[in-house]
Amino acid sequence: MTALTLSTAAAPGLRADAIVIGIAKGAGSPSGNLVVAPGAEAVDKAYDGKLAGVLETLGASGGEGEVTKLPAPSGFKAPLVVAVGLGAQPEKDASYDGEVLRKAAGAAARALAGSAKAAFALPVTDPADTAAIGEGVLLGAYTFDAYKGNGGTGKDAAKNGKAPLAEAVLLGGRPRDKAYKAAVERATAVAEELNRARDLVNTPPNDLDPQAFAAIVQASAKEHGLKVQVLDEKALAKGGYGGILGVGSGSASAPRLVKLSYTHSKAKKHLAFVGKGITYDSGGISLKPAGHNETMKCDMSGAAAVFAAVVAAARLGLEVNVTGWLALAENMPSGSAVRPGDVLRMYSGKTVEVLNTDAEGRLVLADALWAASQEKPDAIVDVATLTGAMMLALGSRTFGIMGNDDAFRTAVYEAAEEVGEPAWPMPLPEHLRKGMDSPVADIANMGERMGGGLVAGLFLREFVGEGITWAHLDIAGPAFNEGGPFGYTPKGGTGTAVRTLVRVAELTAAGDLG
Repeated sequence: MTALTLSTAAAPGLRADAIVIGIAKGAGSPSGNLVVAPGAEAVDKAYDGKLAGVLETLGASGGEGEVTKLPAPSGFKAPLVVAVGLGAQPEKDASYDGEVLRKAAGAAARALAGSAKAAFALPVTDPADTAAIGEGVLLGAYTFDAYKGNGGTGKDAAKNGKAPLAEAVLLGGRPRDKAYKAAVERATAVAEELNRARDLVNTPPNDLDPQAFAAIVQASAKEHGLKVQVLDEKALAKGGYGGILGVGSGSASAPRLVKLSYTHSKAKKHLAFVGKGITYDSGGISLKPAGHNETMKCDMSGAAAVFAAVVAAARLGLEVNVTGWLALAENMPSGSAVRPGDVLRMYSGKTVEVLNTDAEGRLVLADALWAASQEKPDAIVDVATLTGAMMLALGSRTFGIMGNDDAFRTAVYEAAEEVGEPAWPMPLPEHLRKGMDSPVADIANMGERMGGGLVAGLFLREFVGEGITWAHLDIAGPAFNEGGPFGYTPKGGTGTAVRTLVRVAELTAAGDLG
């Protein structure tokens, strides 16, 4: 992954392949409508103060994420200047929003693929800005080329396109200041684990079945000193995990329930994160049609996010206990698969009539939620690519947040907004619960079609232990980007919800959540 360093060097004398600066739309500026952002004063001076005009001549508008390249002026040790748009210039005495800096840094890092070193002279007013820029660089430079050429190495590497930017030097900070050092360390830890989640989401399902996923978690747990417990199909059967077993019954790859635990000696709170981990979702007997199953390797994005968040919490040394529960199964049709009309007895003891085998995520989550509840955590947050209905409601870039406590739901929403993950609070209307009444079981896994994302949330609520605060993140829309890259978001797996979960853990550790 791209290496981050801090420097106080002046941009003109810094040896690098490029100097990255920010430009913005600024009404009333001398050059028309384009202004050079703070941090690039030395670069602008080298152009005799006319850099904005030169960029306008080249067609730059200052729009967010727009990248314009031009030769560096005489005397610079870097041959290239890269101007990245920051959108509208902030009002007087206001600074640029962290998410704006994060997106700009990501767009620039992606545009500099193939470069060995770049210096980022973007606006910095405090360590939070440095963290945002560093995070944007690391996330924007991400590539997944494990299956191209020779796995991205050796003589076949050229087949894979350009390698990610190797090193990013962040200017404007203070290398000897503990706060700036901590900002870079946090950005590195969170981005590395988020990119690990992206790798998992992008890995083909023939190489990432439940057993393989569990093995990866076990290896990481050993590396970071975490406790891990893996329940195989025999242990699941003995324990009565009917939801996970039922979903996985049609596959040759047996299901797993993975428990990953991070503890801190000074922790006063305990969080449980629960992730849906369907390593491939064919829909089962309720088979998905062509056009709807090609990207279903991403149906384990929730489990990947939970895994990454727990490891990130450990790397950051957060003073909170965090337990991750990964409900892993492959949903396939076969003679042994669960059928519409079957009744499953869940780990909680409740029975569920399966009306649609493609509503399988809620079944594995139900068992994992109840398992998490047995430890009486202070709060549970589950993450899942759960419903197409949520995509219809909120689109492809925003996830929905539901919960059994309005204040906690709001706190999780605010945490998501703070880290730059678009989200929206959603209700759990009580009248929709009746639609899941079953004549043969305690509850059915389907209800009313309209409001399907909310119905799924209501189903999950049935399996949260009494008195436990809970939130549900339906990340079906933003978990997998089928379009082109934007900002620091690549095509393919995005790592959505990792940063939200980490921020929830940080705020809980500090006693500031809600």
